[in-house]
Amino acid sequence: MVSVLINWIVSAMVIFSVAYILPGVKVSDFTSALVVALVLGIINALLKPILLILTLPINILTLGLFTFILNALLILLVSNIVIGFKVDGFFAALIFAIVLSIANTVVHNFVP
Repeated sequence: MVSVLINWIVSAMVIFSVAYILPGVKVSDFTSALVVALVLGIINALLKPILLILTLPINILTLGLFTFILNALLILLVSNIVIGFKVDGFFAALIFAIVLSIANTVVHNFVP
């Protein structure tokens, strides 16, 4: 239980810092970043596996690169759901998805 809370807070900190660095992505405060991390986690757990199965042929043809586009679309969905989180367009969401996945991988390797 404690590891889930630590993981959630670390993900929110990563979202907040990546949004601060990238133009086109805005998070109003840390509470919004916590909500974004929660909603993104729920969407990634429930909706993403279904979408990956539905888009499997195009994902195989693009050697898995379509997953980045799928992540960007999910981030745009979260942007429409969460108040205080704004993504300007698809390209900003794509860059945010790539940087967020790299930053989450790096940070979560150091946090137990």
